Amino acid sequence: MQSLERLKRLGVHLCIDDFGTGYSTLWALKQMPMDTLKIDRGFVQGLPHDQDNAAIVQAMIVAAHTLDMEVIAEGVERGEEYRFLVEHGCDRAQGFLFAHPQSAEHTAKVLKLGRLVRFPLGEFARKV
Repeated sequence: MQSLERLKRLGVHLCIDDFGTGYSTLWALKQMPMDTLKIDRGFVQGLPHDQDNAAIVQAMIVAAHTLDMEVIAEGVERGEEYRFLVEHGCDRAQGFLFAHPQSAEHTAKVLKLGRLVRFPLGEFARKV
C-alpha cells in the first residue's frame, strides 16, 4: 500500500484491471489509491440482456464514480453493449467494436502519423 501511495505522489495513474475477478474486491477498491477501474469483459458480455451482469456493471460504475474513479469497460464487441455502457455513465470502452489487435509495427506507424483518434465515450456514442 505504501508503494502505491508513493507512485501516486509521483503522478503515476493507477488502474485496477479486470475488476470483479480474482483478488479485486470492493474492500481493495476502497483501500487502494486507484484512478481507474476496468470492468472485466466477462461482465460486459451479454449486456443489456443478461440482467445479472447489467446489475453488477451498473453497481461497479456507481461505486467507481462515487470513489472519484474513471471507468473503462473492456471486451465491448456489440453496439448494444456499448449503448448500455453509455446510458449508465461508463467513461470509456475498449474492444473489437472499436478495433482489433494490431501488430507493433502497424501501431507505431499509426502513432507516428498522428492518426490515432481518442473519443470520449459519450461523444463517440452520438456518432454511432
